[in-house]
Amino acid sequence: MLQHLLRRLAGILTLSALAATAAFAQAQDGPLRIVVGYAPGGATDRVARIVGDKLQAKLGVPVVVDNKPGAGGRLAAQQVKATPAGQNVLMLANPAVMVVAPLVFKDNGYDAERDFVPVSHVNDYEFALSVSTAVPVRELSHLLAWMRANPDKANVGVPATGSLPHFFGLMVGEKAKVRTEVVGYRGSAPLLTDLIGGQVPIAVDTLDVVIPQHQSGKVRILAMSGAKRSPFAPEVPTFKEAGLDLVALGWNAFFAPASMPREKVARYAQAIREVMQDPDTARRFKDSLMSPVVSTQEQTAAMLKAYRAQWAPVVQKSGYQP
Repeated sequence: MLQHLLRRLAGILTLSALAATAAFAQAQDGPLRIVVGYAPGGATDRVARIVGDKLQAKLGVPVVVDNKPGAGGRLAAQQVKATPAGQNVLMLANPAVMVVAPLVFKDNGYDAERDFVPVSHVNDYEFALSVSTAVPVRELSHLLAWMRANPDKANVGVPATGSLPHFFGLMVGEKAKVRTEVVGYRGSAPLLTDLIGGQVPIAVDTLDVVIPQHQSGKVRILAMSGAKRSPFAPEVPTFKEAGLDLVALGWNAFFAPASMPREKVARYAQAIREVMQDPDTARRFKDSLMSPVVSTQEQTAAMLKAYRAQWAPVVQKSGYQP
C-alpha cells in the first residue's frame, strides 16, 4: 500500500514539473533570439552558444543565436534597442558596447542606460600583460624599470585602438607612472605575430588569447588583471601581487530592450541564473578559458554601475577619438 502511494506521489510530482515547464515555455511566447554584435567564432559568440544551448532545454522553446557584426557591436545594440515589445530578444554584450562606445561616440545610436535593462552577468575575463622573449625581464617590476630606462622602445601593442586592452594598457601606465605609448593592431593575430617576433616588446590582450603562446614559451605573461590568480595560469601573479594596485576585468552580460515587459525580463534572468548554476555550463566555460558567473539582475546592475565608475575616467582622460 505504501509503495503504491509513493508511486502515485512520484507521478503527481512528475506531472507537476512537466506542467510547470510547459507553463514557463508558454509564458515565453515562442522562440528566443540572442543577438551578438560579432561574427561567429569569437569569445562573445561562444558564450552565447553555450548559454543558448542550455536555455533551449530549460525554456522548452527554440533559442537562436543571431550574429549581427558591424561597428564594433553597436549595430546590434541599435537593432535590439528598436525591438517591439512583443518580440523575445536578448542581447549578449561586453563593455566595449555598453561602457566604452557611449563615452567616445557622439551619436551612438542608442543610450546604454536608458534603452536596455540588465538581465544577467554570465562571465568575466582577464587581461594579461606579456613581453617578447627579446625583452630581458621576468617580473613586472623589472619591466617597469626597463620602460623608464628605455622610453623610446617601450611601446605597448593592443589588438585594436579603442579596445578594452587599449584602455587597460593606459591604466597600467597611469598606476605605474610610466609613459605608455599604445600601438593598435588589427586584431590579436598580427599583434601576437609581432610580439613573438620581437617587433613590439610588450602587449596587452585578453588572457585566453595569450595563454597558448605563454605555455609554449613564445612569450612571457608577467601579470594578470584579476583579483586572484587565474586557474588557467596559476604560476602568473596578479598585478597586485606584482606590486601594482590594479584589478580590472572584462565581461559578457545579457541585456533586454527597454520595451520588454519587466516580468518577462525577470523570467529570463531567473532561467539564465539557473543555467549558470549547472556544473556542465561551468565546465564548458572553463574549457573555453573563461570564468563563469552566477548573478541576479540586481547584482548585474550593480556590477555595471561600478564598472562605468572605474573605466569612464580612463577613457575620458585618454582623449581617444574613433
